[in-house]
Amino acid sequence: MSLREKLSGAIAPLFTPFNEDGAVDHESLTRMVKWQLANGSIGVSIGGSTGEPSSQTIEERAESIRTIKAALEGTDAAFVPGTGTAKMDETLELTAIAQEVGVDAALIITPYYARPTQEALYQWYATVAREFPDLPIIAYNVPVRTAVELAPETFARLFKDFDNIVGIKETTKDFEHFSRTMHLCGDELLMWSGIELLCLPLIPLGGIGFISALSNIAPKAVADTYAAAVAGDWDRARELHYGVHPLVDLLFVETNPAPAKWLMAERGLISSGTVRPPLVNLTEEGQHKVNDLLEQSAEFLTPVN
Repeated sequence: MSLREKLSGAIAPLFTPFNEDGAVDHESLTRMVKWQLANGSIGVSIGGSTGEPSSQTIEERAESIRTIKAALEGTDAAFVPGTGTAKMDETLELTAIAQEVGVDAALIITPYYARPTQEALYQWYATVAREFPDLPIIAYNVPVRTAVELAPETFARLFKDFDNIVGIKETTKDFEHFSRTMHLCGDELLMWSGIELLCLPLIPLGGIGFISALSNIAPKAVADTYAAAVAGDWDRARELHYGVHPLVDLLFVETNPAPAKWLMAERGLISSGTVRPPLVNLTEEGQHKVNDLLEQSAEFLTPVN
């Protein structure tokens, strides 16, 4: 199976479950992985924005990667953990651990807070690519979180210069950015949308799948949207796309992933809705908003058995 084939579809960017005392809950994490695979996700990721990586140590993130790899044993599911940080030494350390564990690719976020230039971003990704020549690298462009955007021209330069830089997760509401990146790189590029309501529109542009936080609460709807789109059943794809709008709004009632964690704790998939500082657990007002939105599209939630 080619890398394109293995990574095409809905990949769930998992939140990191914590116990009420704030420790990583590996039992819940294992349960989440199995629930995802049972409901249509072709693979999982962890360590992206939804996973609260900046509030964890490198060892905590490494342990979650190991837990997920163990949970995937015996399956052909894809595993694409986020291994980037704001520091190069930490990024290299965590990416090395991921490679040793045996992941399919590493998702590397643009370094946040520092606001590097485009040349600095090129050098950043070039360093990672040179360090791990046999590991597929996926860039993660999420300017709303990092305060810097990986320009289409910069990524295209990286894509041309390094064989192991294979794709990009685009998490920007500037949909023109998706198109320009795809145009510059060509149809060999692997591209996923990380913006929930831009997942479906990416498919006809040449995208190969979704890495959508919505999968944390509605993996079947996300997977079915992808399946309908690639099958050419656009009526069904649009029905799902518009049907989940309230669930997408639910995810961002307060800072992601607090709403999703609260909901999935209430439904019994995880032990606690705890988030780590600087985030706070979903407030009472937020809980009311979540429940109001659920009434509008509860049919699209995936059951927890």
